[in-house]
Amino acid sequence: MVSNSENSSTRPLRVAIIGAGPAGVYAADILSKSSEVKDGNLEVSIDLFEAYPAPYGLIRYGVAPDHPRIKGIVNALHKVLDRGDIRFFGNVTYGRDLTLHDFRSFYDAVIFSTGAIKDADLDIPGIGLEGSFGGADFVSWYDGHPDVPREWPLDAREIAVIGNGNVALDVARMLSKHADDLLVTEIPDNVYQGLKNSPVTDVHVFGRRGPAQVKFTPLELRELSHCNDVDIVLYPEDFEFDEASDDAIRSNNQIKTMVNTLTNWLVEEHAESEQPSSRRLHLHFLHSPVEIVSENGSGKVSGIKFERMQLDGTGNVKGTGEFTDYPVQAVYRAIGYHGSALDELEYDARRGVIPNDGGRVLGADGKPVPGVYTTGWIKRGPVGLIGHTKGDALETIGFLLEDRLTLPPAETPDPRAIVDLLEERGIEYTTWEGWNRLDAHEAALGAEWTADNPDRGIERERVKVVPREDMIRISRG
Repeated sequence: MVSNSENSSTRPLRVAIIGAGPAGVYAADILSKSSEVKDGNLEVSIDLFEAYPAPYGLIRYGVAPDHPRIKGIVNALHKVLDRGDIRFFGNVTYGRDLTLHDFRSFYDAVIFSTGAIKDADLDIPGIGLEGSFGGADFVSWYDGHPDVPREWPLDAREIAVIGNGNVALDVARMLSKHADDLLVTEIPDNVYQGLKNSPVTDVHVFGRRGPAQVKFTPLELRELSHCNDVDIVLYPEDFEFDEASDDAIRSNNQIKTMVNTLTNWLVEEHAESEQPSSRRLHLHFLHSPVEIVSENGSGKVSGIKFERMQLDGTGNVKGTGEFTDYPVQAVYRAIGYHGSALDELEYDARRGVIPNDGGRVLGADGKPVPGVYTTGWIKRGPVGLIGHTKGDALETIGFLLEDRLTLPPAETPDPRAIVDLLEERGIEYTTWEGWNRLDAHEAALGAEWTADNPDRGIERERVKVVPREDMIRISRG
């Protein structure tokens, strides 16, 4: 056994980070650039583990493919991992391939940054009907997640999307946008074919509160107006503002921008008489879902019922007792993400997070578990934008560094030992070099498609590889 004093002075601090999305990469970057490291008082050795064969987590599998500016975050993450001072191990699943005991044996500290990928529940009658979907599941499908089916049932003409956040707008935009307009993205071929054959004509987005309380951002909202052959439809009766709404508009430029954009669209919509588009994207406010309906006991979605809400003066809403039915054949709930429980760790099922104190993971007794930390959405819940995870990581790394002299030392700190264990267990792990190989392969597929379709006038940057076994085969050469 290595003593704590020897741990802190004679060898690098060994840290494992589980989850290679933005939260995990930010944590690795902040730790490697900490003042203790810069001043030469501390040497660190960081290994980043990911359940998927490829890095980037939410950026690769949770952001709509037509978001090139948001996808640009990949460039920053790539620079961090491409420096060579952080090792990447892909296709390694916590709780299956490696246990907490394994990590505690090889590392002085473990940071969990596994994120939140499940849909939050919506407890209303009919939620389990055929044609009722989770928005997160749909996002995984159109982003080519390796662990979801290749097919998606796209047979509805009229669709309801429940939620007023960025994910709801992503889902609605992807459902209403013409598939050919997505060919400039990395959209997988199976997703293109599915969307191409969709008969959709109307997508309705419903939010419980008013236009001044929406949770999406101006960028997401403006992107709706860039959809070719898709009309945006708004309803004057939904534009209700109370005292709290007026205060928010005056004090918050983002809210002011979004309300102005929506109001301008409403005026333009009723002032113009252009040729209608083949598809319509409806934005509804002050609608609270009550029940998803199935006609004649078919077990399939045939409509959805809402209660009309009204603002109560504080920006919150109360029911009016008025109900409206909309005929739809599919319903997507996009009311938020929820984290998943992890083996050997406590779990707050209500919030979907690992119980923690500023990033220090708490045990069943409510006290910090020595050497175990968390960051990102699994730490604080799925709120905020991607960049907000930097603040999470900074806090967590600060506590880790504060604790470093008292951390229980790794029994086997040799960096080669974890590689030997993975190979001994027959785990087909992928590396950073392997990701670069897969990255180049996807880019080559894009170039090949462009060369094979000169008449389309489209230059595809890449085509995403979807099956896990193909990703592993290409990555491992």
